[in-house]
Amino acid sequence: MAMGTAGGGGGGGRSGRRGRRGKRGAMAEINVTPLVDVMLVLLIIFMVTAPLLSAGVPVDLPDSRAKALPQEQRQVTIAMTADGKTYLDAAEIAPGELADRLAGIAPGGDGKPPLVTLRADKALPYGDVMAVMGELNRAGFNSISLVTNGSVQAP
Repeated sequence: MAMGTAGGGGGGGRSGRRGRRGKRGAMAEINVTPLVDVMLVLLIIFMVTAPLLSAGVPVDLPDSRAKALPQEQRQVTIAMTADGKTYLDAAEIAPGELADRLAGIAPGGDGKPPLVTLRADKALPYGDVMAVMGELNRAGFNSISLVTNGSVQAP
């Protein structure tokens, strides 16, 4: 009986040592390379799609050779389509409703009103565009950016 226990213990010891030798300790490093790769891909995707999200209403803009203006944080976009509809930040508004909606836009923390960009279809009559600009001026928005299609090359 003593021999059986000693032999069993010795055999168990060898298999126990073999088991310990085969196991590895806990890894103390974290591989962040896949995380960085994914984050860079997401960054590129958002950088490409962010400028495309600013235009919500399809408008056929007139051509111009003017330089692009820098984007500002607070911005109000008014779009006028060829069929005479007017949109305030992608929400359609009734013809007489523009002045009331503009009055509800609060100035920023610095007391300045937000930047207003006007996207008017090139097929619209000049008088219609000027009527909207007059409403903007009356509401206190004196700085208006007119958006054009900047793809015209110099002759």
